[in-house]
Amino acid sequence: MRVEKRKVIDYLLNKEKSRGKAAFFSAMGFEVSQQEVLAHALKSQAHSGTVSSVVESPYGTRYTVDGPIETPDRRTPMPRIRTVWVEEPHCPEWRLVTAYPL
Repeated sequence: MRVEKRKVIDYLLNKEKSRGKAAFFSAMGFEVSQQEVLAHALKSQAHSGTVSSVVESPYGTRYTVDGPIETPDRRTPMPRIRTVWVEEPHCPEWRLVTAYPL
């Protein structure tokens, strides 16, 4: 699984571009200065969550995964999020497309 650094910094934690998502993830204790913590948590969520949708297209297979995410502040119950991943035809590794709270 691949979570691109720019996806975390420029999209999920960017308060100017993604106000709702950035506010949510920041409130959970995730920070731009430690973007790898969110990347790891997203990968873990994809492994332990439930695949709720699989869509095939010429560009690859898109997987939607619902489930809890572990937060830096160890909040309980763990907040539930949805992640969307794509497996492109030329690359068997899932790549993160988006993530948001449920």
